[in-house]
Amino acid sequence: MDIALLSPKAVLFEGKAESVIVPGEEGVFEVLPFHKRIMSRLIYGTIFIEEKSYLIERGIIMVDQNKVTIIAEERA
Repeated sequence: MDIALLSPKAVLFEGKAESVIVPGEEGVFEVLPFHKRIMSRLIYGTIFIEEKSYLIERGIIMVDQNKVTIIAEERA
């Protein structure tokens, strides 16, 4: 999948990955290749892209046609 993790200040991650784990409003969920189209709010927690982790305050995730875009505020 093509993944872009963006914050208001920088591009935190841009590239390909096989999975993304995010803290959704109704619980943590994983996005895998060819995931159904989805848009969800993210809450305080950690985003895992492959073996890297990113701490966030809140954000949104959009998945469409094997592309994942996450816009999130980094945790201070």
